Amino acid sequence: MPAPSALAITTSSVQRLLKEEASYHKELSEQEKTVQGLEENLKAASADEDGNEAFMLKQQQTAIEQTKAVFGPLKQRIADAVAKLEDQLAAAEQGAAPEAEITQAKAVLAQAKAAA
Repeated sequence: MPAPSALAITTSSVQRLLKEEASYHKELSEQEKTVQGLEENLKAASADEDGNEAFMLKQQQTAIEQTKAVFGPLKQRIADAVAKLEDQLAAAEQGAAPEAEITQAKAVLAQAKAAA
């Protein structure tokens, strides 16, 4: 089996970064739901059973801040990978790259631009 081409590697890299971004968005959504539930419990119950709801709320809020901090550098990595993919796609279209790789790269590029 031949080694994957630079175009295939870059295409896979962009796909992985897009999946990673989607995963972080999902994680952020779940964390926000957890915080909302903890806030409601804290307001509803004057004394929680083990006394750690306020601590748990603070921990979850910290986790949300850390998750949000990931998005800036991740967006930059995606932009860099997309630029590299565009360059390699242009070179592949001029060369003799397999049509399947070019089609895959174009699809991933469209997906990345739609997500941006």
